[in-house]
Amino acid sequence: MEIISQNGMILLWLTIAFGFFMAWGVGANDVANAMGTSVGAGALTIKQAVIVAAIFEFAGAYLAGGQVTSTIRKGIIDPIIFTDSPELLVYGMISALLAAAIWLMVASLKGWPVSTTHSIVGSIVGFAAVGISVDAVSWGSVGTIVLSWVTSPLCAGILSFILFRSVQILILDTDEPFARAKKYIPYYMFLVGFVMSMVTFVKGLSHVGLDLSFMESAFYSIGVGLIIVVIGVTLQSKITIDENADKDFHYASVEKVFAVLMIFTACGMAFAHGSNDVANAIGPLAAVNSVIASGGQISSQAAIPVWILFLGGAGITTGLIMYGHKVIATIGKSITHLTPSRGFAAELAAGTTVVMASATGMPISTTHTLVGAVLGVGFAKGIAAINMRVVRTIFISWVITLPAGAILAILFFHILKAIFG
Repeated sequence: MEIISQNGMILLWLTIAFGFFMAWGVGANDVANAMGTSVGAGALTIKQAVIVAAIFEFAGAYLAGGQVTSTIRKGIIDPIIFTDSPELLVYGMISALLAAAIWLMVASLKGWPVSTTHSIVGSIVGFAAVGISVDAVSWGSVGTIVLSWVTSPLCAGILSFILFRSVQILILDTDEPFARAKKYIPYYMFLVGFVMSMVTFVKGLSHVGLDLSFMESAFYSIGVGLIIVVIGVTLQSKITIDENADKDFHYASVEKVFAVLMIFTACGMAFAHGSNDVANAIGPLAAVNSVIASGGQISSQAAIPVWILFLGGAGITTGLIMYGHKVIATIGKSITHLTPSRGFAAELAAGTTVVMASATGMPISTTHTLVGAVLGVGFAKGIAAINMRVVRTIFISWVITLPAGAILAILFFHILKAIFG
């Protein structure tokens, strides 16, 4: 308690700085994952992706991110163990933020799409298990999280495969693909709006005081889906067949229609990402702020101040602008060739998987989920459509992330302990 009272503001400012650094890393690496398919498919420019990300990442974090922030803050380790020494929890969370942020910066500079969730979870488990006690870690919760890192890309991959196969059957492999695209794409638009809204209304808004029944959620979600259809149909009505472009690429005009659809899936993917991965930056910051504001009391329930959400949003947007283009190139262009029709299937599948996980409080890896979805689309075109060398590099970077975060966090934890006592 004495250390908290004497050095509380210094520790809080350190946490704020490293929290912003971590949010920067989320923007440079993970938001690039969310936007990579849209940019890679040519549906959005980098500038447009930044605007979409800034708006919908924040909306996802604020409206549907409370469950995951709670898991990161107090679901991985047992806060009760720190009741007599709250400064150790503060040191640990600061160390975890700095460790994860440094690893994300390295990965972003290299263009590796690593997992921010891996980074922060590995860092928290590392400092708690080695710096405190093995018993400080809620191993059951960690096991569930790790299992989700396998199941989420698998689910997204299967879903994206099914979605793209439906596109091939209904639109691409027909005699009049352009006319069929105009006919069926509004149904996909409705699906985007309905699925994202439904999961958010049913599970994601309880922490902001909006508790809706299942039927109320379905009613409002149908409304959102219909609004998106009206906007989308208006936009696609302006698209006409470009016969010159179709000579070079038979589906050029069709892909322009799908590009309109990808605007909505990009918004949905950014919302989904914000609801899940912003917690990786603000969860530890919320924990430290709670301890210091209460004078060292460990609380299992604490409201997340709005300024923390704004800090996370600002850091994410800054990281995306500065270094996001490298990871965007890897996700959008290097794994498999993406067109708007393929990118839509990947984004909708990944976004749906992430939002559903966020609703249950599960901090899954958006990176794993989106890569799984992109691979699913690639498999729908055949194994030859996938760049396996790039996939191997991505998998290796995933394996390295957990121990890298843990080792750095343990090192920083002992440094802070030596400095402050």
